[in-house]
Formats: sequence, structure tokens, C-alpha cells
Amino acid sequence: MTKRRLPMAEHADTLSLKALRELVTGLVARADRADIRIEKLEAENQRLRDENDQLRIENTRLKVDNQLLRDEIARLKNLPPRPPFRPSGMEQATSDRTVGNKGKPKRRRGPKCDTDSVTREEVLPVAAPPGSRFKGYKDCLVRDLVLRADVIRYRRECWLTPDGRTITASLPAGVQGGFGPNLRRFCLMLHSHGQVTTQRLTTLLNDVGVEISKRQVIRFLTQRMEGFHAEDAAVLHAGLVSAPYVTVDDTGARHANRNFHTTHIGGEHFSAFRTAPSKSRLNFLALLRGNYQDYVLNDAAFALLEDRQVDPALLAHLSNREPRRFANQVPFLAYLAEMGIDIFDRDMIRPFAEAGIWGSIRHHGLVGNAVIVSDDAGQFRVGTHALCWVHAERLLHKLMPATPRQVKHVETLRELIWLFYKQLKNYQRSPGRRAARGLQVRFDRIFSIRTGYRDLDQLLMRLKRRKAELLRVLERPETPLNTNASERDLRGFVIKRKISGGTVSRNGRQARDSMLGLMKTCQKLGLSFWHYLGDRLSMGDDDHPVPPLPSMVAARA
Repeated sequence: MTKRRLPMAEHADTLSLKALRELVTGLVARADRADIRIEKLEAENQRLRDENDQLRIENTRLKVDNQLLRDEIARLKNLPPRPPFRPSGMEQATSDRTVGNKGKPKRRRGPKCDTDSVTREEVLPVAAPPGSRFKGYKDCLVRDLVLRADVIRYRRECWLTPDGRTITASLPAGVQGGFGPNLRRFCLMLHSHGQVTTQRLTTLLNDVGVEISKRQVIRFLTQRMEGFHAEDAAVLHAGLVSAPYVTVDDTGARHANRNFHTTHIGGEHFSAFRTAPSKSRLNFLALLRGNYQDYVLNDAAFALLEDRQVDPALLAHLSNREPRRFANQVPFLAYLAEMGIDIFDRDMIRPFAEAGIWGSIRHHGLVGNAVIVSDDAGQFRVGTHALCWVHAERLLHKLMPATPRQVKHVETLRELIWLFYKQLKNYQRSPGRRAARGLQVRFDRIFSIRTGYRDLDQLLMRLKRRKAELLRVLERPETPLNTNASERDLRGFVIKRKISGGTVSRNGRQARDSMLGLMKTCQKLGLSFWHYLGDRLSMGDDDHPVPPLPSMVAARA
């Protein structure tokens, strides 16, 4: 039966009842078939969406497995693992270049104008024809470096006194072991500041004309360093006493074929490096204590024990006593054993040891009201603590969203955090109570967002719990928002580690830490490290005297 088509010009009123029924039945059937096709297309579309989501999740899992394999290959090759994410760029994107460059004088283009540092003058004549008139001089400044071996024979007078004693003239200051202070100064400068290895340094000196062995160069760099070690320790002490904040960070180091850890403690005007076999909280507190060896049980120590949730029964035995101070570890452990504490149980004794060192730190006035800014590593959570915003935002880059919706949520939260970080920078420049309250409300609003992406929501809740540490700048505007200063200082150590490798002897490890710390401190104080070495090696360079670095650090603070 052929279907009857309705002409375009034919009106429904002209059709018969039978034709009208056939028309309606055909339209209904056609609509049903269209609905079925739409339902099939929707089902197919949903199936493809689910399959696409599964492929994205599988791709994410393969990326994670690939990164794990890369890290394992790097470990087998004794190489550091590569981070699975790129730097966020939040600090650069939120910096106000006009404000950052304000107050800095514009650099002049053209040749250097160091006319005040001319060391000698030479007149260069010219053969002029007869009848010429002299028109003066045309000056030209030439900068050069004189590097040559200087072998001096000192003829020391010897006298025999009437009472039989022999008197011999003393050598000039700084001369030790047949080598002058300038040679040691040159070696320390190139090795510490120039990252020159001992082998290349020995080759350079031999090529210049100085006959010296690699062993002697190593002695220059590692022995008779007591004065530098003492000043480096005093710099750390002065910084911890006077600085309003310190930034801390650590990195791996090799010493005596073992894995050690180098911790950096620095402020605006000082820097210190310490290498130890552990990077635990106990080790960090020992570094903050400096050269002191005592243990003190006082209010600060008991407060730390309460924060560590020590057994109240054991804590009651200690807190009933008066504050006590112990000269070193031996009487401290003996006292704890008398109080019924098992000093051979490492897990039990650790919080008491940390409390005793923290009590000593507070007893000596170290880290008085200073804020400790860290990257959220557990060993740095002591005292008044603040978190680095760059490391907190970096957690968003570790997320691996599997769907476009999850990617959109992560990008939106990153934009909100970047804008909030820029507002915190503006608050540092012009703090106020009203602005602080507004930032606290905005923080709660941002980190209370729930997106349905489970990993992102858990991260937001985790950061919200650290609100007090992330917003420490609201009560202490001088506190930095990140630990970039420590990372910049540690970069010099990492470069030295890549070039020279690790250390072998204890003297070499201490010399490396002390010289790096003193070099960075001189840079922050605006001093020449070359002139500092010349002054400390008793070279009698009166043109560039360098005052004690600890006094300068305390004065700047």
C-alpha cells in the first residue's frame, strides 16, 4: 500500500476523516522513530563519554607509572629524580614590576666610570712633526689583571744574645708553611665563590708558575679554618637572636660515601649551612641551638611535650619539678631515667630530647620572636611557624585531573589562589586591620569551595586546616610569603655538589659549610668576599677593612 502524501497547498480541512487519521498516524510513528533515534544517539554519546573518561584515567595512570620508572632509573644512575611538574610561576605572575623596581637607580649605559680606582698612570708619547702644538692628553682607562708567581726569599736575621738565646726575625703576617696569604686567599675565593675544583685549581696554579701539589691546595681549603668556623657560628647566633624571621630548607648531600642532608638557615642579612646525617626535627633543633650543648626543662619544653601528646602520667612527673638545666646529654638522660622514662626506647625518648633542646634554645634567647618559614616539612614545625605559599600552590600542580570538568576546577582554583597571593603582597606593603579581616574572610571563602573532584576538595580542606600558618603575614607583615631566599642560597650548594661531588673528611665538610655561609652573608651585607678573605687572613689590607660579620648582622636587624 503506497502512502498518500499531503500536497503543500492542500489544507487539513479538505481531507476526509480516513485520510486525516492516516496522516496523524504517520506523524506519530515518525515522531516515535525520531525519539528512538535520539535516545540511541544519547546512549551512544554517553557511552563515548564514559569511554573517554576511562581513557583519560588510564592515561593519567600511565603518566604516573612512567614518572615512577624515570625516578627509578635516576636512582639506579645515582641521579636526583626529576619533578613531575613544572614551576607554577605564581611569584613572577603576581609581582608588580613597577613597585619592585621602585627606588633602584637606572643603570648608566656606556663604559665604566671607575676613575677613582686608577692604580697607575703612563704617558704615551707620539712623534709629532716640527711646528706642532701640544694640545694636552686624551685619557683612556684600561682594565687589566696581573697574575704571576711571586717567589720571595726572606732573609731572616739571627742574633745570639749574651745569655745564649737565639733570636730570629719573624715572618710577615699570614705566611705559613712556605706559602703566602695571597695564595691561600686566591684558592679560597676560586673554590668557594668560583666553584673551581681542587684539580683545576692545582693545574691553574702550576700553569701560572706556582709549584704546588693538590694535597697542599686541599690543606689551604680545609685546615686552619678555626677562625672562619667561629665567625660562621657567631653569624648564626646573631641572626637567630636578632632576626624577625628565618627561612629554612634542606637538600641532599654526600659525605664519606653516605647520604647526608644539608640544612640552610637564613634571614635577610645572614645565611648558614649545616650538614648532618639526619634531617629530623631533633637535628634541626640541635642546629638552632648552635654551639650550646645543654638541655633545659622549662615552660617552653613542657609546652612542646604537650603538643607532641606525650603520656600525661610521665609529663606529670616532670612538670611537678622546678625548671632544671643540664650541662649536656649525660645528666639529662640520667634524670629522665630517674623519672621512670625508658631512655633506650627511641620513640619514647625522642620527644623529651626535642623538648630539652627547645627549652635550651628559649633559655639562651635564640629564635625569640622570630617566625620560621618553611615548605611544610615536618622537622621545621617548631615555634612560630609560617608556610610557604609557593609550595602550597605547587600542590595543585601535583593533581592529575582526568576529565575536562576537573581540569576546569583546578584552573579556577589556581586563578583564585594567584589573585589572593597578589592581595597578600599588597597587604605587606600597606597592612591594616580592616584589610586583614577581609583577607581572612576571603581565605575561608576560597578554601571552603567544594567542586566534586575528590582530590582537589581534600587538598582544599588540608590547606584550610593550616590557615594560621598560611596567614601568618597578617599579624607579622615582615614575614616573607615564600622560601625562595633559602632555595636561592641552596642553589649555590647544589651547583657545588654537582661539580665537586661530596666530601670525605670532617674538616672538608665543615669548611664547605662555613665558607658557603660566610660568602652568602657577605653578599647579603653588600661586602666583597675577596676583601673579607684578605682582612681575615691578616694581610694588613688597610684599604678595605671588614668589621666582624656578627656585629653587622645584629646592627642591620
